[in-house]
Amino acid sequence: MEFEEKHGLKIWWLYLVTAATIFPTGAILIFQNNGLNFAELKEMYFAPVLALLSPFLIIFLVQQNKLTLKITDEEVSFRYPPFHFASSRFRWERIEKAYIRKYDAFSEYGGYGVKNRLWFKFKDKAYLLNDKNRGLQLEFKNGKKLLFSSNKIEDLEMFLINLKTRYNIQAIQ
Repeated sequence: MEFEEKHGLKIWWLYLVTAATIFPTGAILIFQNNGLNFAELKEMYFAPVLALLSPFLIIFLVQQNKLTLKITDEEVSFRYPPFHFASSRFRWERIEKAYIRKYDAFSEYGGYGVKNRLWFKFKDKAYLLNDKNRGLQLEFKNGKKLLFSSNKIEDLEMFLINLKTRYNIQAIQ
C-alpha cells in the first residue's frame, strides 16, 4: 500500500512580472538613439540578449523541479531536487502526529517554496508548491514540524485513513 504524489512550483505569473521589468530595459538598449545595432551585438557575443533572457531560463528551471512525496505503511519519504537529491525518509516511529491541516502560505511562511516558519521558528519547515491551502503536517517526537502542500488532498486523506485502520499507526490523527 503506497501513496505517491509529484508536483512542482507553478509560478506562471513570474514570467509576466519578469517581462514587465525586462521589456523597458531591452527597449532602451535597442531602440535608444545610439542603441546597439546587430554588428555591435554580434561583437559582444550577444551578451546583452543573453542577460535579458537568463531570468526566464532560471524561472523555467525552477519550475521543472518536482517534489516527490511517498507514504507507505513503514515510512514517509520525500525528494525535492536540487534541495534533496537523495530521499529523506522518516519512519512512523519518529513521527508523533500526521494529519491534514489548513495553512496560509503568506502569513505563516512568507510565501511559496521551501520555507521556514516566520518569526524565527526554525523547527517548522514547509514545502509549499501550490496555491491550495491544505496540506500534510508531520510533527516529530523531537519537536520539529514538516508541512507538505498537496494537489491530491482528498486522495491523501483517504489513504491516511486506510493506513491508520489497516496498520494501526498511532501517529496518524
